[in-house]
Amino acid sequence: MSRRVSLPGASELFRTTQNPEARPDEEAAPVHGAEQPVGEDAEPRRASRRSRASAGEASGRVRHDEKITVYVSTDELMALEEARLALRRDHAVGVDRGRIVRAAIAMAVADLSEHGDASALVERLRPT
Repeated sequence: MSRRVSLPGASELFRTTQNPEARPDEEAAPVHGAEQPVGEDAEPRRASRRSRASAGEASGRVRHDEKITVYVSTDELMALEEARLALRRDHAVGVDRGRIVRAAIAMAVADLSEHGDASALVERLRPT
């Protein structure tokens, strides 16, 4: 008897999963479970996301196609985490830090669009 552990191969770990309703000859659904828009259906969804963003609404829990990296100080990260916990504890709103950041971006962009030079974003970023 071998004392060596047998691990699954890469093909078993990274196999594609299929939609339960899909026939075996159909394309498999993505691993994360959300179906990707293709063809004519893709553009209206993208357009609705753009219109929501331009209307100042946060995107919420959807699959995001773009990514940015933001460096924050320890104090800023702690403040963000404290805000997340306060939302959960005091307001029964369970969200992750990404949703808070996207909501803050949507609020800042809407305020800038509505108030222009008098917006909180301009005031905060304007050199003193």
